[in-house]
Amino acid sequence: MQFNCWKCGEAIQLLSGSRVGQRDSCPRCDADLHSCRNCKFYDPSKNNQCSEPQAEWVRDKEAANYCDYFQPNPTLLAREGVSPSKAEDAKRKFDSLFRV
Repeated sequence: MQFNCWKCGEAIQLLSGSRVGQRDSCPRCDADLHSCRNCKFYDPSKNNQCSEPQAEWVRDKEAANYCDYFQPNPTLLAREGVSPSKAEDAKRKFDSLFRV
């Protein structure tokens, strides 16, 4: 299984049958991999920002945690390191209009 780090977009490859350890970190940016932001259940629009109804509330969504429901999100889109979003591209073009 492959997923991306929520922070830098680094591709993380898991061997078949292996799990993300609670102390594992991204080899590129050192962000915690076993965190809410990397979980397939992370959803900012839900109660406790989690779509798993039985999961306990986690205060820091970016830090490592001990949630038993954690599953890496294979569809996570990287924030950086990939193509810029439409908003970032529009901002860059707007800013270029007013350069002296």
